[in-house]
Formats: sequence, structure tokens, C-alpha cells
Amino acid sequence: MTIRETAMPSASFANAKLQQLSEPLLQEVTDFIDFVIHKHQVKIAESQPDETLVGKWSQWFEAVDSLEVSPPESVSNSYSTSIGNKG
Repeated sequence: MTIRETAMPSASFANAKLQQLSEPLLQEVTDFIDFVIHKHQVKIAESQPDETLVGKWSQWFEAVDSLEVSPPESVSNSYSTSIGNKG
């Protein structure tokens, strides 16, 4: 027997209660249910990283690791040269 099957009497009971609610209260219950569903989906999404994103980051790190970096040009020489050319 599944949880849903055992919950069916409870669902019928809840349905009877929902039918007694006024429209504004019914909307509030609906909003709360939407909130609970969204909250649960966010927890699932946070606990399971997006495989596409993980793959993209891995590719980026691999690409960066393979880059060759040349030593920087001396700042004082390039600054002196550009100052000398302007004057």
C-alpha cells in the first residue's frame, strides 16, 4: 500500500473541509499549497547541482589551465615610453 493510498481517506476529509471554505480562504489555502510545492522544488534543485552547469565549469577550468601566460611587460618602461611620445 502506497502513501497516497493510505492518505486517500485524509484527502477526502480535506476535500470536505475545503468545500466549506469561503472563496478568499480557499485562495489562501491554494497559495499556501503553491508555496509548499515551490519550497520543496527549490530544496531539490539546491541539493542536486545542474549537470550542465557542472560540465560548463569543468570545461572552463580545463581551458584556463591550458592557457599559456607570458610575463608582463615592465610597467615603468611602457609608461615612460607613452609619456615620452606625448610630449
